[in-house]
Amino acid sequence: MAPAVVTPPPAATGRRHRIDDWRPEDPDFWRTTGAPIARRNLWVSVFAEHVGFSVWSLWSVTVLFLGPAYGIDPAGKFLLTAVPAALGAVLRLPYTLAVARFGGRTWTIVSALLLLLPTIPMAVLLEPGVSYTTLMVLACLTGVGGGNFASSMANINLFYPQRLKGRALGLNAGGGNLGVPAVQLVGLAVLATAGAAYPRLVPAVYIPLIVLAALAASRWLDNIPGARNEPGALREAARDPHTWIMSLLYIGTFGSFIGFGFAFGQVLQLQFADRFPTPVDAAWLTFLGPLIGSLIRPVGGHLADRLGGARVTFWNFVAMAAGAGLVLWAARERSFPLYLAGFLALFVFSGIGNGSTYKMIPAIFRARATAAVDDGRREAEAARRWSIRMTGALIGIAGAVGASGGVLVNIAFRQSFLTRGSADAAYVAFIVAYAVCFGVTWLVYLRPGRRELPGV
Repeated sequence: MAPAVVTPPPAATGRRHRIDDWRPEDPDFWRTTGAPIARRNLWVSVFAEHVGFSVWSLWSVTVLFLGPAYGIDPAGKFLLTAVPAALGAVLRLPYTLAVARFGGRTWTIVSALLLLLPTIPMAVLLEPGVSYTTLMVLACLTGVGGGNFASSMANINLFYPQRLKGRALGLNAGGGNLGVPAVQLVGLAVLATAGAAYPRLVPAVYIPLIVLAALAASRWLDNIPGARNEPGALREAARDPHTWIMSLLYIGTFGSFIGFGFAFGQVLQLQFADRFPTPVDAAWLTFLGPLIGSLIRPVGGHLADRLGGARVTFWNFVAMAAGAGLVLWAARERSFPLYLAGFLALFVFSGIGNGSTYKMIPAIFRARATAAVDDGRREAEAARRWSIRMTGALIGIAGAVGASGGVLVNIAFRQSFLTRGSADAAYVAFIVAYAVCFGVTWLVYLRPGRRELPGV
């Protein structure tokens, strides 16, 4: 969701792919005109975002192809999976703002075509003898796919009425997240058929899909010119402590999901080399974690609706700490079944936490808006508008900051293997991080006597 609002112009111009009169909160307009247009834009947006997520995740599978002929040690491979996460995190906020600046349709076309920047060179240059510097540049460029999530969410947010935003944004986010296991399945298919000598085939598969996404956006998406960015909301949100608290929690949930999604295949090969002597052996399991984490994300939102977002988030981080502890114990005991169970639990709970933390954000501002009305500090309508405005701004910031967790996860694995020769130190760091997250959740939102944010 973006820090943008829609101001409908007084009349429609009737231009193709441009909607000047958009009133999703009007029941008659929504039933007769709005709903079909919104659904069309949603499904095309899901496809374009899905391809973007797949490109962002390309190096999670590409590193499995980089055997001895490439001369790259495990620490170097983890760095190759860290840099796409870094660029993706940096691009999320400007991609969010680009929707209101250029239009959702226009920016979706541009952002889809930008995916060709990494995929075409990868399809040409990936072979033994390529320099590590070249690989780092190519890996960094795939980070452009990480920005597509933010712009896609900002665009779809404009099309739906408030009562339907949750479901629409959940479908959009889930469809995008599925791009992580999808690219890993493509990698598995290439490994199983062509073998590890042809990593260039994986990005080559996505080149026509990127072109198709751009063409679909050009044909079926629409611009809403009334959308505008609210830099004042971003500045106000940046000064609000809850913005940084929720960004921390989102680092722990989404950051874990994307970080583990990038690193899982490498870690399997390194921790259990005897069980996974070839890349194709590891690839059979690599996609499972991201797939489960993507599919279960809506469950977190549903549980948060029933039980409260803060309560679900708190126990979710407790479960993630327990999962990391199980992974650590299983790695030391060389128990692969327990190791796999612990890692899959981390994916499950990172997915649930994605949903529950996103549900907390509007609840925080609704509670504060209600308190302001009760105290006489704001009128009801002004408080409602402030709540929506601040929710959009916080989600934009938290989405950008949270993606940096993917960098931290891969750097933790890199340093652990570099200094200790195993991932044990990284697992200890994850346990500590999740303990900090559930401690902060309890202290700010759940501790006895807390009165300022009921219902979060």
